[in-house]
Amino acid sequence: MTRLLQVSDAHFGTERPQVVEALVSLSSRLAPHLLVLSGDLTQRARRSQFAAAAAFVRRLAIPGLLAIPGNHDLPLFDLVTRAVAPYARYLQAFGPELEPRFSASDCLVLGVKTTRRYRHTDGEISLEQRESIADALRAARPEQARIIVLHQPIAVPRLSEVQNVVHGAEAAIVAWHDAGADIILGGHIHLPFVLPLHELRSLPRPLWAVNAGTAVSSRIRHDAGNSVNVLDVVARRRVELQQWTYREAAGEFVLGATLQLG
Repeated sequence: MTRLLQVSDAHFGTERPQVVEALVSLSSRLAPHLLVLSGDLTQRARRSQFAAAAAFVRRLAIPGLLAIPGNHDLPLFDLVTRAVAPYARYLQAFGPELEPRFSASDCLVLGVKTTRRYRHTDGEISLEQRESIADALRAARPEQARIIVLHQPIAVPRLSEVQNVVHGAEAAIVAWHDAGADIILGGHIHLPFVLPLHELRSLPRPLWAVNAGTAVSSRIRHDAGNSVNVLDVVARRRVELQQWTYREAAGEFVLGATLQLG
């Protein structure tokens, strides 16, 4: 069994120290095999913020890492750097891959860079990315659960959030479903949720959209606090999702909903 810890929208530069400590403690208890960082590691893509994010990752001491950048990981006010080398600081902190991949005996996890230097907050899935991910999904071994990681969500549960859906979502859902995808992870809007895309789109096979809230930032919503997702891959069609939420009174992350995705 492979255990994934999804940490999204940490926004270092706005982190809450007590929540950071609680998440380090949770990770130590759960001992995940792969850390999935689904974007917005920093608040303003400053070197000091990337350094703090990288130090946090080292403290978690999780054997595997799959990280993709979010829109906040591109410089906003440094227009020259944004135009010429928008991911330079991110790459210095988290290595040479903007679309990393992870393969284990029971799962295949594929990162997709949805950010664009010419978009401020919106994300995009290009035709090339859609086809590349579909090819990788088709090449997966039969026993592998197939998980895709985006920053901007592939779907949202509220009409008020529709503007945050990644551009190219509908075509990607169909193509990736047909190629064998099982779960699409996202973040960006600081709202944890699970959507059965197969029911909403009348697809013949299960495909789930799973979103994470903000892990450690003070930029929490009025209806959602700090949270992370844990996914246990038991079998190809059996992935257990745990939603862990930080509780102020307890000073720790507490297990909330547990769902079977399959």
